Amino acid sequence: MKDTTGVLILAAGKGTRMSSPRPKALQTLLGDTMLALVLEEAAKLPGLAGIWTLVGHQADLVRAEAERAAAALPEPAPQTFCIEQKQQLGTGHALMTALPEMTAHADFDRLLVLNVDVPLIPAQLLSRFLREEKESDLAFLSLSLSDPGAYGRVVRDAGGRVRAIVEAKDYDPALYGSCPNEINAGIYLIRRKTAETLLPLLSNNNRSGEYYITDLIGLAVERTLDVRATPVSSEDGGKALLGVNTPLELADAEALLRQRRVRELLEAGVVLHSPESIRVSPLARVEAGAELAGPCEISGRSLIRCGTVIESHCVIRNAVIGENCRVRSFCHIEDAAVEARCQVGPYARLRPGAVLEEDAHMGNFVEMKKARLGKGSKANHLTYLGDADIGPGVNIGAGTITCNYDGVHKHRTVIGGGSFIGSNTALVAPVELGKNTLVGAGSVITRNVEDGELAVARSRQVNLPRKK
Repeated sequence: MKDTTGVLILAAGKGTRMSSPRPKALQTLLGDTMLALVLEEAAKLPGLAGIWTLVGHQADLVRAEAERAAAALPEPAPQTFCIEQKQQLGTGHALMTALPEMTAHADFDRLLVLNVDVPLIPAQLLSRFLREEKESDLAFLSLSLSDPGAYGRVVRDAGGRVRAIVEAKDYDPALYGSCPNEINAGIYLIRRKTAETLLPLLSNNNRSGEYYITDLIGLAVERTLDVRATPVSSEDGGKALLGVNTPLELADAEALLRQRRVRELLEAGVVLHSPESIRVSPLARVEAGAELAGPCEISGRSLIRCGTVIESHCVIRNAVIGENCRVRSFCHIEDAAVEARCQVGPYARLRPGAVLEEDAHMGNFVEMKKARLGKGSKANHLTYLGDADIGPGVNIGAGTITCNYDGVHKHRTVIGGGSFIGSNTALVAPVELGKNTLVGAGSVITRNVEDGELAVARSRQVNLPRKK
């Protein structure tokens, strides 16, 4: 058997304390779901046989997000799978459900169990955990808190060896002694053979009537297996191990993640103005030499290249902004691409499929959707460009719209390079304008225009006496 690791992300729970109709796994931090954040960090680990996401509550929604997030992982990405837990009978039952399907798909030596509600866990900490506990039969991360609250407690013997993990509601001082401050962080590394041996022995004889992963520790200790708790200090990122179960905890986790990202960006050479109001997802990349002004939000697989300035009040998601661009205030850019040296906004909107080629200008109150604005072309005012291909060196006058929808289907508009479109023009698709065409202001264009032609489509002006 290869010395590889299978990762299981537990994402089947309802998250009752979140008081939201949305599954807990789909709650967001800095614009991206907890599931996407955990999957991102897990995918960075070396020697993976695969990553499995266990879904249950609202399984279709969670599965769809797992598949979407997995498809967006940077290459080379590990194999990813989903397993459905039909009944949610505890974390132990989750492992019972998942392990047979995991072993049917891949060969691995160790099993790393992550919780979707611990979205701040960094890959560096997990990598160290895998290295340090490589020889153990069962290991887990632990954390000491001044107020352990409802977290499971780590029980040790007089020699400091782990005896058990006991859920807070089941803790009996008469059996275990005074209640410790060391808690179980819910991250486990289990040798596959150990899991296969111990899982059939789990019992649901407890107050909740559920099967707990934590009971594996006691079973392993009884069989004198090598069981270890790996303490994580606050300096190592202890706060990142705390679970997110309520709106308050979600807000606290998001604030911590935002601060972490701001520090990472500053240390990497990104210039930040009003950093306290800048929100950048861990999935997004901002190159050294870029400049951001808060408030702004950058999420998803966005990429901001060197020399680009993003002014305040911009929202950017899954977009690529090339080198030396300037995105002025109050712009929304989503699933779009802006090539080098472009100017965008203020108050511009790039919807999915929009592309600005090099040196293009897109001004105030201009909207693009599934459209390409060619190299050096300009649309500076009050314009809608949908389902359009616009060549290089084109000037689009204020108030121009591509009428791309006939009530049933969408149609494309093509404008050749060097053309000039006068103000207040409606281009009724499907329509093609050749190179170096000129369209008179106020025209409604319904037929193709050949190269070099002038098109005017408006009624002759008539002046009549005013009635008194």
